[in-house]
Amino acid sequence: MVGGMKDCHRQVLLKSRIFLSNNMEPDEVLEHLVEKEILTNVMYARIKAFPVQYDQNIALLTMLPKRGPKAFSEFCNVLRETGQKYLAEELENKLCSLDTPEQKTLPYPVHETGVRRMLWTESPDYSIDDGDGPIVVSFCSVDFYLSHHNEAYKLTSCPRGLALIISNTKFSTPDLDFRHGGDVDLASLTQLYSRLGYKVIPHNNLTAQDMLCKLDTFSKLSEHADLDSCIVALLSHGVDGAVYGTDGQLVQLQDVFRILDNAHCPHLQNKPKMFFIQACRGEETDRGVDQQDGREQSASPGCEEMDAGKESVKVKLPKQSDMICAYACLKGTVSLRNTKRGSWFVEALISVFSQHAKNTHVADMLVKVNALIKEREGHAPGTEFHRCKEMSEYSSTLCRNLYLFPGIPGL
Repeated sequence: MVGGMKDCHRQVLLKSRIFLSNNMEPDEVLEHLVEKEILTNVMYARIKAFPVQYDQNIALLTMLPKRGPKAFSEFCNVLRETGQKYLAEELENKLCSLDTPEQKTLPYPVHETGVRRMLWTESPDYSIDDGDGPIVVSFCSVDFYLSHHNEAYKLTSCPRGLALIISNTKFSTPDLDFRHGGDVDLASLTQLYSRLGYKVIPHNNLTAQDMLCKLDTFSKLSEHADLDSCIVALLSHGVDGAVYGTDGQLVQLQDVFRILDNAHCPHLQNKPKMFFIQACRGEETDRGVDQQDGREQSASPGCEEMDAGKESVKVKLPKQSDMICAYACLKGTVSLRNTKRGSWFVEALISVFSQHAKNTHVADMLVKVNALIKEREGHAPGTEFHRCKEMSEYSSTLCRNLYLFPGIPGL
């Protein structure tokens, strides 16, 4: 087969490249495409030579545009035949959104089923951590989903939710240094959240007022009504309880939480809201202590509750609930960042979430992040940071287990 596909089909594949690479199960797709003579046996072997599913998908999507005018429609048919209809529908949505005459001639019928599925935001491939390569998220198995979803928050929308990332690296005040490595954190989190199924909305270098405006706009997006969760990540300099805008003014974290609470963001009521704060919370460097033999355990005393009485009135919610916030460091201490690999905290998040999101709820993953941070030690001979430590922490008002169920299609 020679020749290429229509420009509109090529554009759709390009726009959907990351989404398809993250979500497509390639094995049966490749076999069907060989059977339909879209791929040759040699091409099939080349693709299967890649050990990682994500890389196989990338290789396939690189070949498809060169496989003739029927390749796009056959590819969509194969997605349906292999139980991946939602991927074909995503391509339909992309094709409909193109402002070209060719979009009016679809290769297959368009089916409208309830609310139109939101388009996913693609992000480019980044070279992260000195050549470590793109982040690969392990997918949840269907069996695990079926055995755990009843005890967890509903998290099956496509996308899973919106993810707002605000990254400040360059500041206008001389007392706030340029955050070298901050660009690595932004790229890493963009990849991670995209591969976990979130539509990422990144912003760079905002003043404090602009940060609040973006957060307010984010909280008012109507898309939240049809999605199951949201993420907010703030990457900047900070102090206890606040982070800096590029103008040196502070944004209070309580204001951030308030903007997305049950009173101010009704579309997210009873839905999990995740916050990740990569910023210092003080100026104290954790020098660590020598470990002694043995360990202590403490137990929190129990607390009795009084039932204030129940009335037949409209159900009320606390102002803030269903939130979990992960901090890079403890109150009063500095967070640590490698100028080449990014911050310790974000690096640990990437490692844990990419490996364990398939079968571990978010709170337990943050415990694993704490464990990684606990073991790490600074190496900067001759400076105050040599052999220094960091300890991350999280707080939670979650009311159910929060599994991200990566790879499970929208239900």
